[in-house]
Amino acid sequence: MEGNNDLSNISAARLVASVFGVLAGLGGLTHGIGEMLQGNITPSGIFIDSWTQGPIATHMGGDPGLTIVPNLLITGVLASVVSLATIVWAVAFVQRRHGGAVLILLSIAMLLVGGGIGSPIIGILAGIAATSINAPLTWWRTRLSGNAGGFLARLWPWVFGVSLINGVFLFVGAIILVYVFGWGNEDLYLNSFLFAVVSLPLTIITGIGYDLQSSTPERGGAPC
Repeated sequence: MEGNNDLSNISAARLVASVFGVLAGLGGLTHGIGEMLQGNITPSGIFIDSWTQGPIATHMGGDPGLTIVPNLLITGVLASVVSLATIVWAVAFVQRRHGGAVLILLSIAMLLVGGGIGSPIIGILAGIAATSINAPLTWWRTRLSGNAGGFLARLWPWVFGVSLINGVFLFVGAIILVYVFGWGNEDLYLNSFLFAVVSLPLTIITGIGYDLQSSTPERGGAPC
């Protein structure tokens, strides 16, 4: 696995999977903290508000989610643990064999134990991106040869940059806005999430074009 830490060898697929996997984990962790703060109580149903007091409850509609666990304290603990595991996996292990599948499974677990709804969806998309790390991409290669692949490769840095800015705003900037400036509204964050759902698949596709055009293959995903 020599070369794992050489950033020049990280493919677009791995970069997208790692960055958005981390952002998804941070989002899930925010949900988990709010649920733990609600204490040892039973939710009224499977759908919950992660926050019932404070700026997130006021400006972000309570950060809704769902849980199959009939206790908010335990839900919050589980959401936090799974979210932290998602972050660690996205940073250190997503390039391994079946790394994308594991990230998808962690995101589904996050969804079921109170890690929100938007965060797990972004995590699943990050896992899908990870499935193309070290993959032969035969189907894509036959369809993105020539000008089409070159166009996507040139487009990828711009699409990734816009998606990244939106993702950082959604999972980090939003929290800063509501706590530091006391500003924000539910529709703003919903629209940011919807933009992420559209822009992230485009980032994945253009990233495939970029990796196909790249002369330096991703070496980090070689099995240990």
